[in-house]
Formats: sequence, C-alpha cells, structure tokens
Amino acid sequence: MKKLLIIAVMLVSALGMSAQKFALIDMEYILKNIPAYERANEQLSQVAKKWQAEVDAIGTEVQTMYKNYQNESVFLSQEQKKARQEEILTKEKEASELKKKYFGPEGELYKKRTSLMTPIQEEIYNAVKDISDLRGYSLVLDRASDTGIIFASPKVDISNEVLTKLGYSSN
Repeated sequence: MKKLLIIAVMLVSALGMSAQKFALIDMEYILKNIPAYERANEQLSQVAKKWQAEVDAIGTEVQTMYKNYQNESVFLSQEQKKARQEEILTKEKEASELKKKYFGPEGELYKKRTSLMTPIQEEIYNAVKDISDLRGYSLVLDRASDTGIIFASPKVDISNEVLTKLGYSSN
C-alpha cells in the first residue's frame, strides 16, 4: 500500500513538473555576438590600462624616493630624515588612494563598467522576458554561469532566438 502511495505521489509530482516550461541561454555566447559588448570591454580595458599606468608611475616615484633616502640617510640630520620619511609615506598614501579611487569596490572602473554594461544587460533581459512571455517559459537558466548543468538538449537553448530578437545574427 505504501509503495502504491509513493508511486502515486511521484506520478502527480511528475505531471506537475511537466506543466512548467523552461529554457536555457548562454550569456557568454550572446554577449560575444553583440558588438556593443565587445566595444565596451575594449573601452574598459583601455581605461584600466591608463589608470594603472598612473598608479604605477606614483609607485615608481615612491621607490625612487625610498632608494634616494637610503643612499643619503647617513648624510641627513634627524629632522631631514623625518621629513623625507613623511614625504615617502605621503606619496605611498597618494598611490593607495588613487588605486582605491580607480579600482576600489565603488571606484571609477566599477562605475564605468556599470554605465557601459547595464544597458546591454537590460536589453538582453528584456528580450529574454519577451520570449519567455511569448512561449510560456517559467524558468530560463544561464548555462554559461551554472556549472550544475551536466547536459542540456540544444532544443531548449534559446540563445540564437535572443540574439535575433536583439537584432543580431548568430554565427
């Protein structure tokens, strides 16, 4: 009797699950096929290189100041030594603050990335939502970010449909 009840519960659960439709997308594939995303990444890369060069220049200046201090410290008075040490610490702090300003959690690079990527992500989200509403999908998973997907039929992958909806052709 218990086995019959368990089988009945499993059947009802299976019927309930089959009523829900789902699909997969591959965000990496979609983003790779959107030229605006590639341009935004290139722009971010160039800005990051420029800012890193600024931070590195100050770091090099700090190293030079420290080497000069070490070479000249025997000839300096206590007051001069203290003044040089303070200059070096001030310059190190400047480098640290600049690095935080550009690359910190709320830094300029984060803000720039957000301003460039958010419109693209919203456009993709709206296309996925429109397709989901049209086709009746209850769930859309990103196969690129979910390593829990071991196998997925290409029939449930709507990545090319999303690209078409966005006005881009897939490879």
